[in-house]
Amino acid sequence: MVTCIQHRWNLSESEAIELQSELAQKVITEDQFTPIHHVAGVDVAYSKNNDTLIAAIVVLELNSLKIVESVVVEDRVQFPYIPSLFSFRELPPIIKAFEKIKNTPQLVVCDGQGLAHPRRFGLACHLGVLYDIPTIGCGKTRLLGSFSEPDQYRGAQSPLFDNNEIIGNVLRTQESIKPIFVSIGHRISLTTACQWILKLSPKYRLPETTRQADQLVKKSFSHHSHFLI
Repeated sequence: MVTCIQHRWNLSESEAIELQSELAQKVITEDQFTPIHHVAGVDVAYSKNNDTLIAAIVVLELNSLKIVESVVVEDRVQFPYIPSLFSFRELPPIIKAFEKIKNTPQLVVCDGQGLAHPRRFGLACHLGVLYDIPTIGCGKTRLLGSFSEPDQYRGAQSPLFDNNEIIGNVLRTQESIKPIFVSIGHRISLTTACQWILKLSPKYRLPETTRQADQLVKKSFSHHSHFLI
């Protein structure tokens, strides 16, 4: 896979913020996807001791949720840790990993935010716009916004608000288990995004895309105790 949009990555903080605001205008918040046969998940691990990081991608067959392909890429951190600019730190190695995959997914689930971001352009939006591919932001924790706790049953959800704008949904994927934070990435509606996350989470709190990518990182680097998973 290659990106449809290219831009520089060696940016200052102010340049990155400006680029986010520019690219955010390209985000599509309606369903625009082809039949989905393969769905991908991504994960990134950081070294505790140096500037090395690892990006992992798993591609799952939709019906079985079994891995059909996985790729791991080692790279070096090129951008400082700034919470709202996370994509500038993680996307370069993720892009290198996507260059290696042979089974093109029709949907990508990111372990991070989409529109649930101060400038409405989190990692899932950035990746989706660069590849012009449907993406979903699925975060374990909230970056910003306020919400009411959803009911305890599987599939219960409540809106995530920021300045009276709905920027995502708080979704309970398993009964009486801590919810997750779902937001639009690109070319998908919030309602459909939540439906897909539930479909991808038949047994556990996190979708299989995220779980399998995380397990791939842990398996690949279990002998490297200096990596933060």
